[in-house]
Amino acid sequence: MSDWPFDQPENCSAITSKDIAFDGAPILQVFHDEDDHGWQFLGLGEPVPENTAIICMAGIVKLDPSVKEVAHIEPGWFAWQEQVADKWKIEILEG
Repeated sequence: MSDWPFDQPENCSAITSKDIAFDGAPILQVFHDEDDHGWQFLGLGEPVPENTAIICMAGIVKLDPSVKEVAHIEPGWFAWQEQVADKWKIEILEG
């Protein structure tokens, strides 16, 4: 049995930013979408559509293995940290 912690397979697409995918920017927010159970791995602040990138879930974990710590969050919830190595905080998304 695999130790893959997410509810989506390793080859499933996830949303991130080009800064994270290609430039080493940190993942500081993780969203588990309520509507399609998809995942978003972003920095702090508002995402910019022109900066969006699609990457497989395994690629995200390779960039930042700490995201496995929040793989259990339910759809409609998100996790965030102010800087790398902070403890992840988990909250429900408000309407």
